[in-house]
Amino acid sequence: MLLRGKTAIVSGGASPRGIGLATARLMAEHGARIAILDIDGGQAAEAAASLGSGHIGAACDVTDPEACKVATAKAIEAFGKIDILCNIAGITQPVKTLEIGPGDWDRILDVNLRGVLYLSQAVIPHMREQRDGSIICMSSVSAQRGGGIFGGPHYSAAKAGVLGLGKAMAREFGPDGIRVNCVTPGLIQTDITGGKLTDEMRIDIIKGIPMSRLGDAKDVAGAYLFLASDLSAYVTGAVIDVNGGMLIHG
Repeated sequence: MLLRGKTAIVSGGASPRGIGLATARLMAEHGARIAILDIDGGQAAEAAASLGSGHIGAACDVTDPEACKVATAKAIEAFGKIDILCNIAGITQPVKTLEIGPGDWDRILDVNLRGVLYLSQAVIPHMREQRDGSIICMSSVSAQRGGGIFGGPHYSAAKAGVLGLGKAMAREFGPDGIRVNCVTPGLIQTDITGGKLTDEMRIDIIKGIPMSRLGDAKDVAGAYLFLASDLSAYVTGAVIDVNGGMLIHG
């Protein structure tokens, strides 16, 4: 097991078909104890219970720095340490540039970008003290290709910001033994895309994917597992594409 004796915080981990829960489940299978954070504390607790014994769930609004500190403290109290932080909480909105209002901009950037900062700020002091830790941030292929299927330009901007933030944190905290990396999924079949992806759209999208299929949450979870484990002990500031070849770049 790759994560025996490790502990992890997974934000946005309560959605049944989401990348967060798939990641939490895979890490638990590899021996980690998991703290699932979600805006809905009840759902977070249920998700944690579905992993088996020894895991916890807690409410956390990642756009609130105090909530991030409280949730992190609960995880440290339960586990004694935090080895891994998976910044996965996110939201999207399928609108065009001229349709983005101030509230839309704030909401999308708050959860997808500000949330990464606040939760990282809550966890880093502990990781710094133990001089070890892995932080993995969720970006998106839309940050690289200039737009996605279900996310507007403000979503692309937020996810591009995650790449910059992640690389800057990797440079800053590398001397403290903390690795920071990003994952950029392509179109993944989750609750965010559920009900919006028609059969016609699916066929058309797959034509542009060399691997000839859409991604599943477990595909992204595998990248998170690699970046959390000692297999990636000398990897920091990296961006791991999980898109089936939808975007191949130098």
